[in-house]
Parts: sequence; C-alpha cells; structure tokens
Amino acid sequence: MHRSDIPDLRAKELLTVVTLAEYGSFVAAAAHLKTSQPALTRTVKRVERVLGVMLFARNTRKVEITPAGREFVAVAERVLDDLQLTVRNLDEVTREQRGRVTVSTYSAFAINPMPYLIRSYRETRPLVEVRIREGRQLEIVEDVRSGAADFGIGYANSLPDILESTVLSTEPLYAIVPGSHRLAGAKRTKIALAELRGEPLVSGPSESYLRRMLDGAAAASGFTMNYVVTVDRLLSVMHHVCAGVGVGVLAEGCLPPMQWGEGFQALLITDPPLAVQIGLLTLRGRYLTPASAGLASLIRQRAGKRVPETTKSCSPVPAAAVGS
Repeated sequence: MHRSDIPDLRAKELLTVVTLAEYGSFVAAAAHLKTSQPALTRTVKRVERVLGVMLFARNTRKVEITPAGREFVAVAERVLDDLQLTVRNLDEVTREQRGRVTVSTYSAFAINPMPYLIRSYRETRPLVEVRIREGRQLEIVEDVRSGAADFGIGYANSLPDILESTVLSTEPLYAIVPGSHRLAGAKRTKIALAELRGEPLVSGPSESYLRRMLDGAAAASGFTMNYVVTVDRLLSVMHHVCAGVGVGVLAEGCLPPMQWGEGFQALLITDPPLAVQIGLLTLRGRYLTPASAGLASLIRQRAGKRVPETTKSCSPVPAAAVGS
C-alpha cells in the first residue's frame, strides 16, 4: 500500500465507530463518549465518506452495522488495541522500564565490573535487555561511531573528533612477572621501565593502544621492547607469564581480580609512571535513550570500583581480550 492510499482517519474517529457498533444506538454511544448525538453522527458520516462505504444502516428504531462495517470495526479495534499497547510501552521506555542497551567494551571490563553493574541496573529495570560487545579499542570506537553500540567503555587518551568521553578512572600500568623471576621479590611492589630492557615480553597485538604506549615510552628511554610472544587475550598473557615464558604489562583494571598467588607478581611501573584513562565513550550529538542513559549514569557513579575475588590460584584467570 502506498502512503497516499492510507485513509485520513483519527484515533477518536475509530473509537467512535467501534463504540457505536458496540452500543447499537447513537444516543447510548454519545453518552458513553461524553459527546453530543449530532457530533457523533457527523463523525460517523465523515468516516463513511473517507472510506467510501456505508458502515451503519439507520432507521427510526435502531442502528444496524453493515457487513463492511463489521469488517472495518474488527480492523479498528486491532488498531486501537495496538495503539494503546504502544503508548503504554512508550511510557515504560520513557521510565527506563523497557528497551535495549548495547555497550561495547574490552573484555576485562566486561568480566569485572560489568556483571555487577548490570545486576544492580536490572534490579530496577528487569525488562531492559543489555547486550555486551567485546573487542579492542579500534572495535569499540567503530561500534560507537557506527551506532552498533549506544556507548562504549575504552581508552579515553586518544579518540577521533567525532567521539567524546567522560573519564571514569585512571589506571596505572603494571609489569606482571613470573613468581620465580629474578625481578620478583617478596617485598617488591614497584619497577622501573628500564628494568624490562631485554626481558622477553608477552604482549597484545602490535596495533593495540597499550603496546604503542609502551613502545613510545621505551623509545623515549633509549631502548626497544623485546616482544617474544604476541597474543589476543588476557588469559593467554597471564598463562604465559605463569608458565615463565616472559613478562606481561597490563593496566590495573586488566589485572585478575584475585589475591596474588605464587604464579606471578604485579609490579607498579613508576619510572616513568605510565597510566591509561578509561572513559565512557559516546558519539558527539547522539541522543542516548532513557534506558542507555540510565546504565551510563550507573557506570559513571561506580567508576573504578572492581569487585574483588579471593581465588588464589593462577589457573582460573577469566578469559579477556587484551583491550586495547
């Protein structure tokens, strides 16, 4: 059907026809609708004129609906029911009770703290569906730019002009060394970047933001990093470190949420101090739906709060992409 073929009828006119069909009397229908009988008659005549058919056969005693009228009333009732349901749903959407939210983020954030944030979010919005897309920084930026995600959680240090960010936290970088490594120590908590010169490193992809930051800092200090293994996921970084293959470098938010066991030790890089900013990323000028704005607000309120675990073993480190 072309839009030009759609009859010019209003919802109140449909309601008038449905009510007249139900009561079978202009007087009773007018009283129910709280309008005058002449006004109701004019409305019915207009609907018949627009449709080009007679909906009701009138005589001095009663009003009888025609076959065309019965068919039209059935359609009008469905339209009014759908409209009523839609308005109710829109009200729920406005109050954040319905809808869908898509968030793009790196896997470490998706593992912790995202599940706990979503649990809190769904306590008051149980009918909202939340979708999590996990990827590296370039994929997060593209998801937000293209509209595949309502917003993203990623690095806020370097973004294209079409995106804007709200900084959630600043996370320092840590060197993750095997527990038996010469750089490890029972009382040691810090390390200088230069101490990693020549050390075999386990790293994320060369195009990742974190690796480019490390390469820049090393170059400024007059050396290059010695990458021996390149992996895609945090799980692989941690297991290579635990196996003694090499040293990893991760942002604080990507560290496994557990007490340190004997498998590895986390040393804060202090010379020079290196850190990344984690931000909530949005497309400039894009309107956030009430449901997505509610989740974004919750994330901003609880930024940087990770839920700790007490697992001491190195092996159950959750799989997570090297973000980044």
